[in-house]
Amino acid sequence: MPASAGELLQLVRNGRATTRKALLTSTGLSRTTLTARLDRLLGAGLLTEGGHEDSTGGRPARQLRFDDRHAVVLVASIDTMHAEAAVTDLAGRRLAHRAGELRVADGPEVVLGRIAEWFEAMLPEAGRPVCGIGISVPGPVEPGRAYVTQPPIMPGWDAFPIDTHLGPRFNAPVLVDNDANLMALGEHRARYPDSKALVVVKASTGIGAGLVIGGDVYRGSDGGAGDIGHVRLPDHPDARCLCGSTGCLAAVAGGGALAAKLTGMGLPTTSGSGVRRRTDAGEPAAVRLAEEAGRQVGEVLATLVCVVNPGVLVVAGDLAEPHFVAGVREVLYRRALPRSTRNLRVEIGGRGQAIDGAVAMVVEAEFSAAAVDKRL
Repeated sequence: MPASAGELLQLVRNGRATTRKALLTSTGLSRTTLTARLDRLLGAGLLTEGGHEDSTGGRPARQLRFDDRHAVVLVASIDTMHAEAAVTDLAGRRLAHRAGELRVADGPEVVLGRIAEWFEAMLPEAGRPVCGIGISVPGPVEPGRAYVTQPPIMPGWDAFPIDTHLGPRFNAPVLVDNDANLMALGEHRARYPDSKALVVVKASTGIGAGLVIGGDVYRGSDGGAGDIGHVRLPDHPDARCLCGSTGCLAAVAGGGALAAKLTGMGLPTTSGSGVRRRTDAGEPAAVRLAEEAGRQVGEVLATLVCVVNPGVLVVAGDLAEPHFVAGVREVLYRRALPRSTRNLRVEIGGRGQAIDGAVAMVVEAEFSAAAVDKRL
């Protein structure tokens, strides 16, 4: 079957064929055609050739490798109260990093302006061309769009063109996705690449879920998949959500709701990260609320687990600490079908998954077979 230059690169990148002989066997191309297409990839800096694979006899074959250091990716993760940005190589290795308090409610001009300043300050440390920009946002994003759509906690961001704001400044394409989606993608690529179905629950000031099924992020028909923060809990009709409804899971068990409850108890707290600081310090009221919130999230996740049947469920975000996750596990394993949980791993996520996912999103888009063939 004919293989384009971009398809040859994919065979090398995924490890299916990493020598000229293996590529000839996999593709059926003539040696002349294969050499011409590899020369284009080598000349563009996409491949390197050197070293040798183990040989059982005869002349050892030279290894072909994707050159993951020939360009960089600019990525940023925007949260409700803070943001971080990084410059990485194409394998996700961080070459420079910035982070700081940044309120998403201050609007896209302010937030993206600060992130652009961070990018510009970091670029000299990288010293390589930018192949793309990846942005993680705490709101819904329609597939293929570079803006958020009717975000409940991002005033002023609805339909704001993030791509046209950042892209020309750095002469690079801009890709945008919901933070839970990118956290799930980052977890899958870095820690659970063999998982057929993975769910990441981001529990911070708000609550959302990202799903990776069959190796790809599942976004639904228009980007609304995983929006569990707006599943309504029938026993909380007075909990008013930022979306305008009442009884939403985020309005009951999200970090913003817990912060408000703690403040009402005389413990001033402003966000999910503030709740986390109090639980880490062992504040009894914060611990109790975290456990209760975990149980409420577990009720919703029991249904999600029965529907999706994931092999891995990662709880991430500001509230992802042992007391909250213990509450999730308590209810999840009691409410979900044993058939759905018998092979389920429930884990606490690390930091930086959205950054890792944003890198993967950009690299997989910009170095897909079709994208490479178009450039060449």
